[in-house]
Amino acid sequence: MNKLALILVIIGALNWGAIGLFGFDPVGFITGGQLSVPARVIFTLVGLAGLWSISFLFRDGRKAVHGA
Repeated sequence: MNKLALILVIIGALNWGAIGLFGFDPVGFITGGQLSVPARVIFTLVGLAGLWSISFLFRDGRKAVHGA
C-alpha cells in the first residue's frame, strides 16, 4: 500500500510540476480533460494517496526487531 501511495504521489507531483512549468496538464490531456471521469478518478486517487502519505511523517524509520 505504501509503494502504491508513493507512486500516486509522484504522479501527482509530476503533473503539478508540468502545470506549473509549462501550463500543461498531462493527466487531463491523456484522459480527455480535467473534468472527465477518468481524470477525476486519477485526481481522487492521488489525493487519497497524499492523505495516506501524511502518516509517513509520524512513523519511526527504524524497523522493529522481532524475537530479540
